[in-house]
Amino acid sequence: MAKSELPFDLTLEGAPGECVRLSERVRRVLAPNPSPFTFRGTCTYIVGTGEVAVIDPGPADPTHIEALLTAVSGESVRHILLTHTHRDHYPAVAPLAEATGAVVAGCRGTDESAFAYAPERVLEDGERVEGPDYTLMALATPGHAANHLCYELEEEKALFSGDHVMGWSTSVVIPPDGNMGDYMASLRRLLDRDHDIYWPGHGGPVTEPKRLVRALLQHRRQREKTILAALGEDPLTIDSIVERVYQGIAENLREAAAQSTLAHLCDLVARGEASSLGPPSRMACYRRASPQ
Repeated sequence: MAKSELPFDLTLEGAPGECVRLSERVRRVLAPNPSPFTFRGTCTYIVGTGEVAVIDPGPADPTHIEALLTAVSGESVRHILLTHTHRDHYPAVAPLAEATGAVVAGCRGTDESAFAYAPERVLEDGERVEGPDYTLMALATPGHAANHLCYELEEEKALFSGDHVMGWSTSVVIPPDGNMGDYMASLRRLLDRDHDIYWPGHGGPVTEPKRLVRALLQHRRQREKTILAALGEDPLTIDSIVERVYQGIAENLREAAAQSTLAHLCDLVARGEASSLGPPSRMACYRRASPQ
């Protein structure tokens, strides 16, 4: 399945700073950080009523933080949860925690995020945080990032899918933190879960979750096949492979395509289907593995 055939939805209700009611327990405030990789901005979710959890506070933009505080005015923020430590998700954690006194929990931190994200509780797979009307269970989904977690809202059979599955685009997987083998395994894991809807880190809801997950798996398997088909006995650079595989790609997306190709190649090398001259890297050369 080509990317153009993936069932993407480019609609999104609400302007940056507006608090949009999505369900009985879920509200969304869109951050003002649009880009080719964040769509219209990071989606920050407020879960519960009265005593609430905030998922992925987003960038430390003063207008966004003020919008979040306005949205929870008169309520108590019990938990701040993070799906992963990419810069469009975590910087507002510290100022929001300082303003609300909430417990910061979620994925493990990294050296890069240490000053802005220091969780009081690192959630392991299957662990829960609870409020009066919400139960959120952590679901380990490494791949887009090594520390990526999704959160199941058990009362609504909903999943806050972070950047693991999004309705507007495929997820970028960039080694070494991103790992294509892990990403594919995490996608397959979601097929075993019973969710009615996904609320992603960017873009609108995924209303047919299993259909999209199957389509993403097929898309990645097809991309892998085209990369293998581009390889031969003579070593090729990643840039040469991108020229063959991503024909007509926009210039501003070329490096993202190169990183995605690297992620596939790292996985193919690990599985013995391709080989690299030296350790797999952005600057290494690759060829199809010799038959045993």
